Amino acid sequence: MELIVKRFEELTAEELYEILKIRVAVFVVEQNCSYQEIDGKDKQSFHIYLKDDCGIQAYLRVVDKGVSFNEVSIGRVIAVKRRCGIGSRILSEGIKVAKNRLGAAAIKIEAQTYAKEFYEQQGFKQVSEEFLEDGIPHIQMILDVI
Repeated sequence: MELIVKRFEELTAEELYEILKIRVAVFVVEQNCSYQEIDGKDKQSFHIYLKDDCGIQAYLRVVDKGVSFNEVSIGRVIAVKRRCGIGSRILSEGIKVAKNRLGAAAIKIEAQTYAKEFYEQQGFKQVSEEFLEDGIPHIQMILDVI
């Protein structure tokens, strides 16, 4: 699988289309959640994805410090095939980008509560009580990368 890392302005129209297609398929359609998926943060993000001959297989974005939180953040984590390691791989790549390209000392996320253990496996720690975001239970988590 090929790893692609690009800033928003480097994405082709085709890449952006495929990214938005997979994000809407998972976060809007699959989760039956009406919300503003295109939230204005993409322009201040690195877009990281793994692709093969069938297209994008995993994706996430690394959002610049000060956009979502005071810290660099990671969001929109997707793996087309689940429970096969590709989600862990894309998250690991996102952490590297946050650290190496954005100089992150810490990474903050808002994780769907059901995925808490997935993020804990990469070292994230819960730092908030559970709350609802667009009707879905979430928690805030932090990873110290120094």
